[in-house]
Amino acid sequence: MGDFLDRKKIWLSSPHIGDHEQKFVKDAFDSNWVAPLGPNVDAFEQEMCLYLGTKSAAALSSGTAAIHLALIMSDVKAGDEVVCQSFTFSGSANPIAYQHADPVFIDSETDTWNMDPALLEEAIIDRKKKKGVYPKAVIAVHLYGQAANIIEIKKICRKYGVVLIEDAAEALGSDLNGKKLGTFGDVGILSFNGNKILTTSGGGMLVSDNEDYCKKARFLATQARDNAPHYEHTQIGYNYRMSNILAGIGRGQLRVLESRVRRKREIFNIYKTGFEGSGFIFQPELKDSKGNRWLTSVLIDTEITGKNREDIRLELLKYNIESRPLWKPMHMQPVFKKCIAYSNGTSERLFRDGLCLPSDTKLTDGDILEIIVIVNGMLKKSRN
Repeated sequence: MGDFLDRKKIWLSSPHIGDHEQKFVKDAFDSNWVAPLGPNVDAFEQEMCLYLGTKSAAALSSGTAAIHLALIMSDVKAGDEVVCQSFTFSGSANPIAYQHADPVFIDSETDTWNMDPALLEEAIIDRKKKKGVYPKAVIAVHLYGQAANIIEIKKICRKYGVVLIEDAAEALGSDLNGKKLGTFGDVGILSFNGNKILTTSGGGMLVSDNEDYCKKARFLATQARDNAPHYEHTQIGYNYRMSNILAGIGRGQLRVLESRVRRKREIFNIYKTGFEGSGFIFQPELKDSKGNRWLTSVLIDTEITGKNREDIRLELLKYNIESRPLWKPMHMQPVFKKCIAYSNGTSERLFRDGLCLPSDTKLTDGDILEIIVIVNGMLKKSRN
């Protein structure tokens, strides 16, 4: 395989840019419309609504900004509780702290690796007993592009009158029962960070069938400037809107999104075939769902492999190949150590044994097969 110094870097998931994006960006430069907002922003919102089948959208600077605005619109204030999936990236939970509210973390179920609905209902009932009120909102996440049990989660939220914020930051292009993820909640959250399946280098979007939500989100994201000839502000606002240039990149990316989903799923299937019988457990796919397989994620059965997640990650690193542990649960993070958590041990096991394999859509079949050969060769040596 050669020394890592003389071989190309294989990334976990890097931006994949083509001709469509360049056209829209060039249009922005040619028209001198490079300032925030503009025709690309309006068109990107409209085109995303058509793709998702939702009524309205607000293009923003990040998915984290979208969650923050969703919490504000859910009337989350200091001292309120917000239920959040524990097994996720910190961008799902940090906005709760922005509002000086209290996160309540919920562990995962083994069927999806996402929020456990039974544990969610237990937590909502328990918080009502202890606080006298229900939590203000629930943030459920579709991790690695795979659907959470969002229909059951939605039923529970409706039962107790709790706002459902659906974090589909990693799940654009995925669906459940033919309905796109991000459209089940009161508010849906998308991310276009550099490693996502659709990237604008940085950015995100808030989507909803409640058009007033998106109208208010746009207002708050544009420094909450009131309708006046001068700068008038009656509310605290934020600089959260997406620029016209980045929206142009997004428009181009949207035109190839379905082909990227197909490639991500092909990558997953090559890995699954190549590691059959090797002691790798792949993230399950919920019945009647189709995930985008943003990252191919696996658990390492150490009894079968004789190696742990870190052994494999470091072996790949020798060959200049990037892989990454699964998310460290929020209830295990030092910054959230004092927060309430309803845990069943699932996310702790996922973090301990889980690894994300390189899933870049620019990878060739040969690149993926090389990774499989490296790992299987390592495992074979450990068994001898």
